[in-house]
Amino acid sequence: MPYSRRRFLHLATGTGAAAFLAACAGPGGSSDPTSASGGPISFAHWRAEDKEVFEQIIKDSGLAVRQDISPSNDYQSTALQKIRGGTVGDAFTAFRGAQFLEIAKAGISTDLTSKALVQKYEPNLITAGAQDGKQLGLPYQLVFNTPLANRDLVTETPKDWDGFLALLETLKGKGLTPIAWPGGDAANAGQLLNVMVVNNAPADDTLGRIETGEAKVTDDWFLTVLKQYQQLAPYFQKGATGTGSDAALALFAQGKAGLLATGSFQVSGVRKLGATFPIDLLAPITTTADKARYEGVFNATFILGVNAKSSKQDAAQAWLDRLSDPAVAGVYANGTAQHVTVKGVEYTNPDLKALAPWLTKKTALAPRFQFSNLDVRGAVENAAVAVVGGKSPEEAAEAAQKVVDQKK
Repeated sequence: MPYSRRRFLHLATGTGAAAFLAACAGPGGSSDPTSASGGPISFAHWRAEDKEVFEQIIKDSGLAVRQDISPSNDYQSTALQKIRGGTVGDAFTAFRGAQFLEIAKAGISTDLTSKALVQKYEPNLITAGAQDGKQLGLPYQLVFNTPLANRDLVTETPKDWDGFLALLETLKGKGLTPIAWPGGDAANAGQLLNVMVVNNAPADDTLGRIETGEAKVTDDWFLTVLKQYQQLAPYFQKGATGTGSDAALALFAQGKAGLLATGSFQVSGVRKLGATFPIDLLAPITTTADKARYEGVFNATFILGVNAKSSKQDAAQAWLDRLSDPAVAGVYANGTAQHVTVKGVEYTNPDLKALAPWLTKKTALAPRFQFSNLDVRGAVENAAVAVVGGKSPEEAAEAAQKVVDQKK
């Protein structure tokens, strides 16, 4: 990971951050008069599970902010249209990759390069918000797109593919669902693809090269990925390709599944459903142990931006300034079980502390966001869903490649 692991671990466990936080304004600061003029600003995002924490931050800050929340899949497909007019999303968020690039191309992202708040972030964690030498957005979340593990049920960490399959067989033998997978939710079904690709791909950027034609879905390495999905199919819940994110989350939270094939961004959702078991991350190692380059996958996303089409840019900027305060970022992080990219945050949430070792593990930047064309990404991800649904890897790959060829 291209940043100081030791420093981030230092911050994650809280050591050394207290003095820094003591010098920062707390989350109960005075209101900004610009936020109240003309009514509240609209803050558009997809994290419904964060609504309460954001409401608390809004209340404590005195800023006039209204949350406009859409489900992640809807947000991914409709956010640009919603915020283009400037009435929704005075401040907004974007997914890393295709959506951020699309919004930037449309001229909707205000240039934040010279703003003081940029200096409050770990510089190597906000590169996903930069384009053409300008900082157009600020990735707020540091997440791990790596399956969650119920450590009461999953007590080992296999180091190779055979060991992973053996673990799944053991879980199945105990009457459990080995892997809860939201195969019917396009926004989250592809999260598993991240960890299935990173050790199989010839290079870190090979998945993205499918879009440019430098690689193909029908290449041997990707066929290996699809064949491994075929091997995983018996270990997903029944009807996996039609399962939504909430249903998969519930299956895991109820202790009926050993793994949840999404990522750390769903830890808070698991806890809200009443789960008390210890949560860790566990990625399938898809190669032999000696050939594995990575232990898992991370991402810097939830990119904060100010809408250039908005008539309330000053108020939207004040909201981003507030979220960028280390003390406020700490309220968000600990309240949502999300690591953040802001410097100097003290993590007190037990799950964040438990996952702190992952900040120093060898993890790859999530490859599914290398695509700039969402149709191409959808075709590639759907190939895996099709295999789990019963298609042969070869058939699924050929069908996906036809879509890719049409979109080039």
